[in-house]
Amino acid sequence: MIHGVINIYKEEGYTSFDVVARLRGILKQKKIGHTGTLDPAAVGVLPVCLGMGTKLVEHLTDKTKEYVCEMRLGVRTDTEDMTGRVISERSVTSSEEEVRAACLSFVGEYAQVPPMYSTIRQDGKHLYELAREGVEVVREARSVEILELEILKLALPLVRMRIVCSKGTYIRSLCRDIGEKLGCGAAMEHLERTRSGEFTKETAIPLELVERYEKAGMLGGVVLPIEHFYEQYRILHVRPEEKKRIDNGNPLAPGCFTEQGIEPGDGEFFRIYNAERQFCAVYYYSEARGSFRPGSLFSIG
Repeated sequence: MIHGVINIYKEEGYTSFDVVARLRGILKQKKIGHTGTLDPAAVGVLPVCLGMGTKLVEHLTDKTKEYVCEMRLGVRTDTEDMTGRVISERSVTSSEEEVRAACLSFVGEYAQVPPMYSTIRQDGKHLYELAREGVEVVREARSVEILELEILKLALPLVRMRIVCSKGTYIRSLCRDIGEKLGCGAAMEHLERTRSGEFTKETAIPLELVERYEKAGMLGGVVLPIEHFYEQYRILHVRPEEKKRIDNGNPLAPGCFTEQGIEPGDGEFFRIYNAERQFCAVYYYSEARGSFRPGSLFSIG
């Protein structure tokens, strides 16, 4: 089984689940999870966790994202993008300066109402399931943050933007809100995720290339190991006689390590390696208990 994270470039027409299903077939392993849904029509960066790396899903999902988006002014749809049913169309009477100002006014924190066509659950159902049944429910606005918004091209009614935002931000809904502010409506025409945390478009690979690498035995070169995401922590090696304790995720006394004079800080995290020098866990030190306590376990032996 492969353990780690691979940066996939999701192509148009695939759902994020489709990507996971395809990878399960290519890699012949079930333990795979993606780190943030992309709509089928959207393309771009989709980090996927493999094996014990699936424990990183929540950690990697909670990251800043960057997108390049094309927005069409003067139209409203039920999905808030151009794949949906058109609800209304209006002429765009705003000037380029007014459009630019409206877009930039969303930089910072704002309360965003998520779209009906989304994977958010309400009353036990995904919102998109309710939307397909013709049911629209009141959605609670959620605080999101637009960290950067750059107008790349203005060719009204089309606006091309680069957006850096917090997790949980719906770019479709941002387009909707800009359109409402301008009074003409708007829908997302195209979306590409160009960055998710440290993962960028430049290092992302399509599924076809993953399959080719797997057949050639070269996949290890594009899978980031789990310990990469904890490089900021100091390393400790467990003594061979403590193998059972680390395998079971038990607390560890300072004397359990080959390193002497550690002097850990209270709450400080460490990367833990076993006697075979394999990364197997992240522990933190508890001064009150005088021991190292388990944080995340990655025993992949």
